[in-house]
Amino acid sequence: MKLGYYPGCSLKGGSREYKESVVALCKRFDITLVEVPDWNCCGATAAHNLNKELSLSLPARILAQAEKAGFEEILVPCAACYNRLMVTAHEMKTQPALGQRVKEIIGMEVSGKVRILNVIQLIEKYLLDKLELKMHRPFDYRAACYYGCLLVRPSNILQFDRPEDPETMDKVIRKIGGQPVEWEFKVECCGAGMSVSRTDLVAKLSGKVIDNAVYRGAEVIIVACPMCHSNLDMRRPDINKYLEKKTDIPVLYITQAMGLAVGISEKELGLHRHFVPVRLPEKGLLTDMPGEELEHQQKEG
Repeated sequence: MKLGYYPGCSLKGGSREYKESVVALCKRFDITLVEVPDWNCCGATAAHNLNKELSLSLPARILAQAEKAGFEEILVPCAACYNRLMVTAHEMKTQPALGQRVKEIIGMEVSGKVRILNVIQLIEKYLLDKLELKMHRPFDYRAACYYGCLLVRPSNILQFDRPEDPETMDKVIRKIGGQPVEWEFKVECCGAGMSVSRTDLVAKLSGKVIDNAVYRGAEVIIVACPMCHSNLDMRRPDINKYLEKKTDIPVLYITQAMGLAVGISEKELGLHRHFVPVRLPEKGLLTDMPGEELEHQQKEG
């Protein structure tokens, strides 16, 4: 099976491990991802704060390119990209005059027929019914499923799960043998795009997420957003400073957790690229790389 695929900027840059795990997981389930031709940045996270027409034109061109390529649906793994494409499709449909203006700007037609899937929808729709045949070992860990802001809000547009207490990622974790924990911060903000400009705020907001996950007994945090992963993983030194204690709970993408369950190698899933080593208490080392090699690959990778 072939499926349209919009990687966005993050998966081609700072979140290479997410791309690697998405591609490897789809391959294991006999899905070939075909990139949207000549795709462009969707404008997240700044465009919608600066220019309304630009913020819609950038995602609209992606959708137009997907239609032109003949895709009926496209996978958009990045939560920020998914959010921008969904919001744009909604606004163009519900505001015809604005939609027509956007079409004039990009010089392309957008019918709105392309279905947009986030990575959890992909797993639910195409992977879970084949999981029993693919399982290699249970992902037997207590997991805090962290949805963040962009997968569930605005809920009236995205219509994906419950905005205050979503559960689809929890269901996936149960399917692969994990135990989702009940916790209070599954949809709280991690600091989002302020990771560079206001590292202090990111440390505070992400620190509260990390602290609550640990308090509730989680051994691992599961995400589906490159921005959330970056803030919780890369900013861990700032988080530890804010919390005034060391935390070493690893942060995995949902595709990495599922990939481990179906027997994909740690390297194929990009686990060596994480800043916080992927170790789980009392369950051994998930990555098969020794610490020095792991640290070297993180710096070089």
